[in-house]
Amino acid sequence: MSAIFLKRFLQRPFQVASIIPSSRTLIRRVADKMDLTKPRVIVEYGPGEGCHTREIVRRMHPDSQMILFELDPELAEHLGEQFRDDPRVTVLNADCATLATVLAEHGHAHCDYIVSGIPFSILEPAKKRALLRSTFDVLAPHAGAAFIIYQVTNELVAHCRHFSRIESQYCLQNLPPMFVTKFYKTANGSAHGTATSNGKNGQPVNGHSRH
Repeated sequence: MSAIFLKRFLQRPFQVASIIPSSRTLIRRVADKMDLTKPRVIVEYGPGEGCHTREIVRRMHPDSQMILFELDPELAEHLGEQFRDDPRVTVLNADCATLATVLAEHGHAHCDYIVSGIPFSILEPAKKRALLRSTFDVLAPHAGAAFIIYQVTNELVAHCRHFSRIESQYCLQNLPPMFVTKFYKTANGSAHGTATSNGKNGQPVNGHSRH
């Protein structure tokens, strides 16, 4: 267990949201949801101590860029130290609601993937709706561009009807178990890697296109 992760959880339990970092299985499943063989612009909301970030960066194309939004100043500093020698990674101690502005400042109109482990269930409804809308808007309008989350509940499915298609699977090999859900921007987005359209009990979860 990461000492800094436990420390920040005890100090800010609602912001950090979990007492331990994600398991290796969960980390691989989240990363498998992305095609990282080509140059991509990737954003992560709430990377914490960086367990998912490290795997994504390890797989990333040399010409990819990754922007991290971490509200906790100590965790943001920790991330900055981890990735200070990788020019592909930008660490911001900032609210992810500023994503559109940050992308523009970095010369990007859109990003290809947004990964998030932040606890959406505790956000105020208006803030949640605004963040989900802006997340959809900044994703690139091409097949495969997606918002990928790992959450204890799958309640966000009900709030993401504006996304074209949804895939979800349940990862039991984590404490606590998590839903890994992929929201495609366009209806012709296709599954990648080990992604499946299985829910908690192995049943399809909104695997069809929405129009």
